[in-house]
Amino acid sequence: MSLLKRLEHGGGGLAAPTPPSEGDAAKPQTEPTFRPTPVQSQVTEAQRSLKDRVKRKLISELDPSVDTNEIDEVRHRLKSLFDQIIEAENLVLTRAEKERLFEELAADVIGFGPIEPLLTDPSVSEVMVNGPKKIYFERKGRLMLSDVQFDDDEHVRRIIDRIVSPLGRHVDEASPIVDARLPDGSRVNVVIPPISLIGPTITIRKFTKEKLRVDDLIRFGSMTPEIADFLKACVYARLNIVISGGTGSGKTTLLNVMSNFIPDDERIVSIEDSAELQLAKEHWIRMETRPANIEGSGAITARDCIKATLRMRPDRVIVGECRGGEALDMLQAMNTGHDGSLTTGHANSPRDMLSRLETMVLMAGMDLPVRAIREQISSAVDLIVQQSRMRDGSRKVTHITEVQGMEGDKVTLQDVFLFEQEAYENGKVIGAIKPTGVRPKFMPKIEEAGIALPPTVFGLANGYF
Repeated sequence: MSLLKRLEHGGGGLAAPTPPSEGDAAKPQTEPTFRPTPVQSQVTEAQRSLKDRVKRKLISELDPSVDTNEIDEVRHRLKSLFDQIIEAENLVLTRAEKERLFEELAADVIGFGPIEPLLTDPSVSEVMVNGPKKIYFERKGRLMLSDVQFDDDEHVRRIIDRIVSPLGRHVDEASPIVDARLPDGSRVNVVIPPISLIGPTITIRKFTKEKLRVDDLIRFGSMTPEIADFLKACVYARLNIVISGGTGSGKTTLLNVMSNFIPDDERIVSIEDSAELQLAKEHWIRMETRPANIEGSGAITARDCIKATLRMRPDRVIVGECRGGEALDMLQAMNTGHDGSLTTGHANSPRDMLSRLETMVLMAGMDLPVRAIREQISSAVDLIVQQSRMRDGSRKVTHITEVQGMEGDKVTLQDVFLFEQEAYENGKVIGAIKPTGVRPKFMPKIEEAGIALPPTVFGLANGYF
């Protein structure tokens, strides 16, 4: 039976409200940390009791997954049922109280429960559920404790099932860790007991509904106009670029922006563990890995996707993030005619990124000598762009480093642009990324693409290289 029909047949039969005990005392109210919408305001005990009873009745008859095509219709039916129950209970509520109570109920039944207001608040960039009673969020790079809570562990599990079920994924004691995404593309990681000792946890990395452009990153102070022109020239000239950075440093956002520098007449194939890229491109084929099923079979890895990609005649290959053996396939693609490829990786500096690539290639299970791996890296990768999250929560490009080749057994790097911090005042990092005065060795390739960058971009005197 569909969700709508279950709502139509399951509206009645609610128990009478339970009177409060004599020992119940009014608890002092404190100013909550976060109030993005009226949904989070405190309600009376009668309203909360009503909400709990209606919610229990409906949730007992609903599947965790919801057909998103029915949401508007279900919401309309839910509102009608809610009005009937309010009238039957003979409760006197103001219009604002009634609307607030319904929004809470709707969020629990067809939304994402108490965290729904945080997910809809555009100023919140990340939501972290640490068990049912502690929910944190990030705003402007700062972590804060929210005043919203789940009822219990089971309440959190219902919301988790609602997130992962539409994607064909599952989470249980046998598979307590799962990666997923919300309908808007936001990244979700779930860990439940027995792995998590504090109860079910959810970490949601939100993505802005509006696609960020390079002008936005310049306005945010993540880069300068000169850096933007240089990176655009590098992408257009089909240089192979690796974006490195720590967790939450903005690698995927920068990859989105740089990918949009690719000319519209080129065929793009992307591979991701969870589809997060938001490219404003028509000729774009998206591929997503698949975890193993309950029986432990049927997994499709990033390596499988990359191998399939090379048979699809791509002009550009984009790997959302290299985490393991797929790094070897990515390097081979870069070395076999697929110039202009882009990927990201976790590292604290460009030099660390090279070490990470070496380690990931070894994870492919190939018994390759280190020198052979380094030669692969030095011939495949042209540029490493380091993105960092600063002390004040801001994200900035801190290194743009050229991979120049091999010198003995070592890969040589040369910083083209480097971030210089000048001060830290009033909780803000003061500084800018500046040219080092070095002209990259790959400049002839950019010039062959018909792009003329002035010497001043690299901090050199006009007309002098």
